[in-house]
Amino acid sequence: MIGDKHYAALDQILELVVLINDDMTRSLAQDGLTVSRTHLLWELRRHGPMTQRDLAAALKVSARTVTGLVDGLEATGFVSRQPHPTDRRATLVTFTERGRQTVEAMERGQQEFAHLLFAEMPAERFECLTAGLGEILTRLRGIGLAQQQPGGDR
Repeated sequence: MIGDKHYAALDQILELVVLINDDMTRSLAQDGLTVSRTHLLWELRRHGPMTQRDLAAALKVSARTVTGLVDGLEATGFVSRQPHPTDRRATLVTFTERGRQTVEAMERGQQEFAHLLFAEMPAERFECLTAGLGEILTRLRGIGLAQQQPGGDR
């Protein structure tokens, strides 16, 4: 029955999500990070130093939540607050050396993990996988599901 095949495929996707989420959570915890704090670090990596207001907009969270995230990251040595060069009322959140090194290590880890998962997969199968995942994501977005931004934990 075709429904059983669909159910089995969904079951595999859910198992994959749980495995990757558990691995990521454990890995981040080893560095003293949470998913929300890591998301903030990725935004800094992508955009460079930012004000907390800009970070709140990028993360789609409240200013209060960003303050808590930045406080936690600053206390653990990943970021610092620096004076804004053109607005004396604002501060910029920027990487410390530890933060920069940590994000660079995470990028290397992602590359290694991608290689582990996909390097030995035949090209045709890989293309089918990425096309299928693209279709699934398009369908989910089409019914109103969108990636929710983490931001509740500090």
